[in-house]
Amino acid sequence: MDYPIWNVAMGGGVLMAWVAITHVIVSHFAIGGGLIIVITETLAVRRSDPELRELARRSSLVLILVSTVFGAISGVGIWVVAGLISPGAIAALIHSYVWGWAIEWVFFVLEIVAALVYYTTWDTISKSAHLMVGWLYFIGAYLSLVIINGIVTFMLTPGEWLETHAFWDGFFNPTYWPSLVLRTGICILMAVAFLLWPAFKAGADRRPDVVRYLGWWFLAGVTVSYAGYRWWEAALPDTVTALFLGEAPTLAGLAATRSFTLWSLTVALAVSVLALLLAPKLARGLTAVVLMAAAFGFFGGYERLREGTRKPFLIHSHLFSNGLLVSQIDEINRTGIALHSGWVAAGDPGLENLGARIFAAQCSSCHTLDGYQSIRDALPTVADMELVAADDPPGTGEVHYRKQCSACHRDIEYQEMAGVLPTLEEIRDDPEIIRELNLGMITTTVIQLREMGVEITAFDRETTFDMRGLDRPSMPPFVGTEEEAEALAAYLASLDSAATGGER
Repeated sequence: MDYPIWNVAMGGGVLMAWVAITHVIVSHFAIGGGLIIVITETLAVRRSDPELRELARRSSLVLILVSTVFGAISGVGIWVVAGLISPGAIAALIHSYVWGWAIEWVFFVLEIVAALVYYTTWDTISKSAHLMVGWLYFIGAYLSLVIINGIVTFMLTPGEWLETHAFWDGFFNPTYWPSLVLRTGICILMAVAFLLWPAFKAGADRRPDVVRYLGWWFLAGVTVSYAGYRWWEAALPDTVTALFLGEAPTLAGLAATRSFTLWSLTVALAVSVLALLLAPKLARGLTAVVLMAAAFGFFGGYERLREGTRKPFLIHSHLFSNGLLVSQIDEINRTGIALHSGWVAAGDPGLENLGARIFAAQCSSCHTLDGYQSIRDALPTVADMELVAADDPPGTGEVHYRKQCSACHRDIEYQEMAGVLPTLEEIRDDPEIIRELNLGMITTTVIQLREMGVEITAFDRETTFDMRGLDRPSMPPFVGTEEEAEALAAYLASLDSAATGGER
């Protein structure tokens, strides 16, 4: 965990999501677009169909502008952002898959060069040579996906790699093939979503035929995507699917994401059948916008689900989201986090200042102070607790309790908590009592997180961990000495304004 800490006001995870999702949409279009464009040109040459060939020509301009410009820039952005917010994860991936990345870059260079040659040589080289360049582009782009897919899926389902640490065991992991099928279908969806725009520029007499042609492609993409998604879901370990499946999923938010994902695909299917296949003459720009939104929603929902099911890990059962290795838990608990992180050890040794550095090292990868998953907002202020204690009119105390407290006290009902909370008069007479209450609750939570690390070390490290029985299954454990736990609790308790009752 001894890496520099990059604090992002909006939250590193949010920034990464924006950069990554926009990039993967474009990169998957680059692959699917290459396939559809080169097949379209092949059909145009064989049928002597100038309109189809013009569709391929116009589409190649979109491909160049979107994929090789924005795609390349956002691809670099992913490396920069990921390297800054999760340096431990990037180091682990490079150490395990450096040759995989090297091979992917070879295919990426082939893809970029072939794309530029393909676009700039329309009608300047023979049709057969031009088609060969187009097929080289698609092959390079798809093989890039073949490599990246192995590394991305490894992070969620490392499989036998947890025992062997062998390259191929991690690469061809349990969700490799399902994910490859799913992403192949997504590539086609992304391609049609973008290529509808140049298709609308076809001549009035051929426009319905061209739109219907892309509609069949979209239907194929939906079919392959749905089959791949179901296969992917079935290949996940039970310990992972329990997070979002069943009558009582562990993470209700992920269950909602799954529902959104499948409904987005359903909407995409309905619109494509109605507007592209049955009534292509009626397809307009609004049709393309709706299809893009539905296709992007499906892809973005799947990516959110895939990332969410990995919590609290970056590499499941091996590396936590804050850079903590499972193998480090015992040692850091014994010797202290300061010994393993120069960034924690350096600075003012005061209790709250030390706690602030521990927060940055262990918590800031998922939490911000006032932005995404704000820590400060989770702490009840004097005003919050007055509303809970007052219960005026009757029933409002429980409402405020559910809003402010139930996220942490899931197993305690309002009536039970009301019996141990200070009264309204006690709070008004001594607002500092809320600071003391916060400190006690935070200390208890930090201790529970430290004990959770001890439970995790007892898991079989050669299988995917079952986190469901833990107090907070979506959080990494706290690691460090008891004194460091005290420092973190003191810092967190200092973040509220309970002592003065003032505003945050």
